Amino acid sequence: MDTRLTTAERTRYAAEGYLAPIRVLSTDEAASYRERVEEFISAASEKSSRAALRTKAHLHCPALRELVHCPAILDAIGDVLGPDLLCRSSSVFLKEAGDPSYVAWHQDATYWDLDPPDVATAWVALTESTVENGALKVIPRSHLAPLLAHGTINDPANMLSRGQAITGPLNEDEAVALTLAPGEMSIHHVSLAHGSAPNRSSARRVGVAIRYVAPHVRKTGPRRDSALLVRGSDRFGNFDREPV
Repeated sequence: MDTRLTTAERTRYAAEGYLAPIRVLSTDEAASYRERVEEFISAASEKSSRAALRTKAHLHCPALRELVHCPAILDAIGDVLGPDLLCRSSSVFLKEAGDPSYVAWHQDATYWDLDPPDVATAWVALTESTVENGALKVIPRSHLAPLLAHGTINDPANMLSRGQAITGPLNEDEAVALTLAPGEMSIHHVSLAHGSAPNRSSARRVGVAIRYVAPHVRKTGPRRDSALLVRGSDRFGNFDREPV
């Protein structure tokens, strides 16, 4: 599956901060990944399952280890980040039918301590992602402005691990819903404001967020981080190497 981006698509990503939809899996492949991910979740204990879904799901779930190496995903990501790619983290965003869980508006760059911001998230739909079931929403061009003020909200329905949320002014009227069919993905910039609403449909929604970085990106916070080399080479060593 050829997912190389055109010059126009690369220009649009730079200007808007996102691209969607991009077909990276067939419908059958998406269904297979969904089945394997759901089997992994069902087999794990509640505590370990929650931990495995949070930040580095690909180190726990074999299906996701395969998915972060998917050539079609890496082709598109490589066109915005370059030929050498690290997978820094991955998360499963599973919303049950009628569940109040949501993702508060936030910008990843506020918390990830990465410089320069050559970081992108591939959000891969394993089921359809619609407005009704809580599709990812983005604020176009918000990655071009200074980061907005963030804080912590005390709401157990917020799916973000730190309870983070934008507290500064945000014009939600500008939001765009990135609706996806199973096997399609979106890409968004690390500084783009994004979030999602609860699943108000009658079926489970399953998506996987994979965070890729270029190897020259540095962790600026107090702790080193680890990452998995998924394409090309790492000449910088800014991240501890995760096992193959």
